[in-house]
Amino acid sequence: MGRGKVTLKRIENKINRQVTFSKRRSGLLKKAHEISVLCDADVALIIFSTKGKLSEFSTNSSMERILERYERLSYSERELTETDHESHGIWTMEYAKLKSRMEGLQTTQRHIMGEDLDSLSLKELQNLEQKLDASLKHIRLRRNQLMFESISALEKKDKELQNENNALLNKVKEIEKEVARQAHIEQQDRHNMSSYRFGTYISATYQAGGNGLVEESPRQAQPSIVLPPWMLQHINH
Repeated sequence: MGRGKVTLKRIENKINRQVTFSKRRSGLLKKAHEISVLCDADVALIIFSTKGKLSEFSTNSSMERILERYERLSYSERELTETDHESHGIWTMEYAKLKSRMEGLQTTQRHIMGEDLDSLSLKELQNLEQKLDASLKHIRLRRNQLMFESISALEKKDKELQNENNALLNKVKEIEKEVARQAHIEQQDRHNMSSYRFGTYISATYQAGGNGLVEESPRQAQPSIVLPPWMLQHINH
């Protein structure tokens, strides 16, 4: 016959309970040793009997080191869990606040746009009207300020352009004066050169005698004859 199923409940008979405890304790210690060897795991087992007798098993790491490790890891996990719970609670409260604030802003926006006004009382409508008047006043002041700044900037730019235009005009006038002066000098040079050539020609003609020319004396100064331009043209023809 097979072994029957044992019901897990407290054994009322004291002797049977003690015998069962001894057998199960031995088996449990054996299983702890086997799992530590087979799986290379750190195992610590502590058993107290009903009379307070201690039975323990630990791997090569010793019971104290295993318990310290347990306390350290257990504390870290508890702290992390508590932190997560606190953070979750804080974020939940913050989300509720932000959601309420957003709903309030959306309601105010609809009121400003003239929507959903039926739920407002006379006093609330008056307050809304005062807020709108104050907002319009600030908007107009800001608009006028921007317009004034824009006009000032345009006037400043116009003044700078006028100054640049005047400077360019003065430079053009100076260039025109310099060109006219150079042209006048060149004209005088051409006129003087023509007069000099004509005077030389007349002097040579008057000094020629008979069939040939008479050499001038090196020491005798020749008169410089300057004729007007219309005579020069007539003689050239």
